[in-house]
Amino acid sequence: MVTTASTLPQPATRIRYAGLDGLRALAVAGVLVYHLFPGALPGGFIGVDVFFVISGFLITSLLMRERHTQGRINLRDFWTRRARRILPALILVVTASTTAALVIGGDVLVRIGRQILGASTFSYNWVEIATGGSYFDALSPEMFRTLWSLAVEEQFYIVWPLLLLALLLLPSRWLRAGVLVAASIASALWMARLFAPGADATRVYYGTDTHAFGLLIGAALAVLLEGRLGAGLPKRNGPVIRTLFDVVGAIALIGVMVLAFALGDGDDATYRGGLALASLLTVIVITAAIRPGSVLGSRLDAGALRWLGRRSYGVYLWHWPIFTLTLAMSGSTATQAPPVTASLIAIVITLAASELSFRFVETPVRTRGFRNCARTLGRAFRTSVPRAAISIGIIAVALVLVGSTGTAMAVAPQSSSVEQLIANAQKSSQTKAEDPKPTKPAQSAVTGENITAVGDSVMLAAAPALEDSLPGIDIDASVSRSMYTAPGILEDLEQQGRLRSTVIIGLGTNGPVNESTLDEIVDVIGADRHLILVNAYAPRDWIAGVNTELDSFAAARRTSVIADWRDAIDPRADELLATDHIHPGYEGGTVYAEAIMRSLQVLADLPPAVTEQYGYNLPVVR
Repeated sequence: MVTTASTLPQPATRIRYAGLDGLRALAVAGVLVYHLFPGALPGGFIGVDVFFVISGFLITSLLMRERHTQGRINLRDFWTRRARRILPALILVVTASTTAALVIGGDVLVRIGRQILGASTFSYNWVEIATGGSYFDALSPEMFRTLWSLAVEEQFYIVWPLLLLALLLLPSRWLRAGVLVAASIASALWMARLFAPGADATRVYYGTDTHAFGLLIGAALAVLLEGRLGAGLPKRNGPVIRTLFDVVGAIALIGVMVLAFALGDGDDATYRGGLALASLLTVIVITAAIRPGSVLGSRLDAGALRWLGRRSYGVYLWHWPIFTLTLAMSGSTATQAPPVTASLIAIVITLAASELSFRFVETPVRTRGFRNCARTLGRAFRTSVPRAAISIGIIAVALVLVGSTGTAMAVAPQSSSVEQLIANAQKSSQTKAEDPKPTKPAQSAVTGENITAVGDSVMLAAAPALEDSLPGIDIDASVSRSMYTAPGILEDLEQQGRLRSTVIIGLGTNGPVNESTLDEIVDVIGADRHLILVNAYAPRDWIAGVNTELDSFAAARRTSVIADWRDAIDPRADELLATDHIHPGYEGGTVYAEAIMRSLQVLADLPPAVTEQYGYNLPVVR
């Protein structure tokens, strides 16, 4: 028996809103540039927030229209339609990418089981938060990291229809919209409240509670337009009003683009209003674009934008796994500035995979349902040999993908090679601290008893060699730190009485450096201490600017010098650095220590008038 279309769940009459496909296209393009061409669009991640607003608006408008036309909301049908829309591409991406990772091997398999658990239960964001994962951790190339946003949306899809039924008990659409706007503001304020400058922002970025404001404000717009979405917005406004809407919408769209260039993923402004502002501007763009006769909406619906927008879900799912796998095959890692060719290849493969997925997986299941597609596959065995062969091939591929995914989960390592290197360095340093043993005297008489060092994962990896070269040095180093964190860390060390007469700062790897932050560092350590700034070596686009800024700052201050790690390691980088071309092993750590010791010699050679004013004995390299 063949199930007819009439027996499938019937949604309310589908309405296509002008401009939304184009807006999706711009959003996913921003995300692609942000991920595949680091530094080209620092705030491209706000494309996710644009998606959130669109999703909140569309899902709520669909539910409101169903209630308006049918007098009720069929929750089972709604969730069935969501499953048919979300699951086919997701399952294909996860199994195909994991199978490819199993073939390639190495770091791309790190914690793949945990990632698949999060993806399959739509809880990726909370699984990562609970297990200490980080969206901003460059040490591990997790293939499915971008699925955190899908998890937030799916959680919204599950809970929101139930909450909407309660919201509809309120007497007016203005009151309902007001409640949602208030909830959106509360979510944004909660993000701002939980954000700690300089700390890892994963909790506030991943959290459904802290990142729900886009979904909620999109829903508020749909509720506010209740009863008007079926027939379109009012057409009684004259050309002046329509033009005004288009102008305001265009300005808002430009505002979103400006934010994409201006915000950074570690900036205060991003989490304390920036993402919320991007969501608000997106609401304005949607309001202007969906009005009948909108020029903005028609321009956003241009052919290429509309094509990309309709496939934006697949593009978003595919791009990061493909990019990670491409880098792994080329011998690069996600911690490096990727070769342009690798990024371009990833884009081409992503667009091709998204098109194939859209045509042959997503669209058939979305329009016909899981059961009908399965029955069609089964009927092929009774029709012709070619069709039966195709069906057998499809089933065989599915079995291979599922089996390979299970195998990958069983053999996946729990840490990347770089994480293991750093963990070994931490263990070595901890062992020395707990059970100090006499060390072989260094060739110089320098000791670390007058030195406090604050650094990132590079200093952490170099710590064993640094401790051997400068016995007694106090090292405070951790992963994913940027220079922005230095003033707060130094203040804490000062309060603990751990800030010594010479302070070494090695925090240039994870982001740009500005003069105001360096000035804050000098203010914290005071005029009675020397400052050594370790320059940076990493295949990242901001490193040249970091080193230029550090050079200029040190040149202007006679008691600040540069430890030239960059030039010291450059000739031997391939030999002494890990696969990410950033973190040293023990021998590379000795090069790091030697660069610092040379900077100590520079301080020792300062004129007596400079050194005597500090009233302490500076370590001297002999």
